[in-house]
Amino acid sequence: MPEEILKNLYRLPIPLVGNPLKELNAYLIKGKDRNLLIDTGFRQPACRQALFEEMAQLGLRPGDVDVLATHLHSDHTGLAPDAAGEKGTIYISRLDERIFDPEEQADEYWSGVEKSFMVEGFPNELLAHIWDSNPAHSMAPPRGVPHACLEDGDVLEAGGYKLRCLLMPGHTPGQMCFWMEEQGAMFLGDHVLFDITPNITAWNDLPDALGAYLESLKRIREYDVRLSLPGHRGRGDLKARVDQLLLHHRLRLDEALAAVKHHPGESAYQLAGYMTWKIHSKSNTWEDFPLTQKWFAVGEAVSHLERLQAEGSVKRVLEDGVAAYYPA
Repeated sequence: MPEEILKNLYRLPIPLVGNPLKELNAYLIKGKDRNLLIDTGFRQPACRQALFEEMAQLGLRPGDVDVLATHLHSDHTGLAPDAAGEKGTIYISRLDERIFDPEEQADEYWSGVEKSFMVEGFPNELLAHIWDSNPAHSMAPPRGVPHACLEDGDVLEAGGYKLRCLLMPGHTPGQMCFWMEEQGAMFLGDHVLFDITPNITAWNDLPDALGAYLESLKRIREYDVRLSLPGHRGRGDLKARVDQLLLHHRLRLDEALAAVKHHPGESAYQLAGYMTWKIHSKSNTWEDFPLTQKWFAVGEAVSHLERLQAEGSVKRVLEDGVAAYYPA
């Protein structure tokens, strides 16, 4: 059921079946000349049914909206082509447009990601099955979809609102937030979440992603946000949550550094196993982690190890083609 937040602005709850995120907050702005849908859900039947039923309750059908993606992840972009149809425009930041790359470019990109994880010690026999269950691949939008690219500072208008695009790299290289200054409202995507901590992973084209994320948190904290509109779950006080996230990552950095000091010379895959994770598995041991969650955990461990390298407290050495980490 759509929830009206402001005049002509609705939250559309989209269930993410089988995913620990549980639900996506899509947002829809109705206007006389343009309807703007912000984020969509996975390319899976449950998301499609929910999205289109809620759009219908607002008198809209596929093709009646433009789609604005906060970032490239498939839970935010999977249904963008379905929702926009032939008439609508899909908008995404230039740094995240790879989600719509032609198949050949996409294969090349994911091959590079796989090689990076191999270097970080992720076992080859597990990598062989990762795409069977990873929604980043299996529930993404079709390739080669036409789209328009956004830059930091661009402004979109819909339903009497002006949305200024703010590039906030970290969660993805091109994560954007959208600022409605007059209303004091901010669409946050996954940059700031209030009930869960956004995953910060390593990116081949964003060195020290965690460092970029921490700087983005400090920048967004300067905005006078009275209404926070996150990509998942509940709303909250932005400044207070930013402070919590900054502290959280400082503690995680300390934990990662302790793992390196106690287990020098081990890979990121091994070190991730010594860190704490809020994931339910058969025995809560690293060996029993669900494969997709293990993928995200290793990526997050690498992002923290990269930050520690930038801070000068850890060094990374390639040993027989695998990265080993030591105290600096």
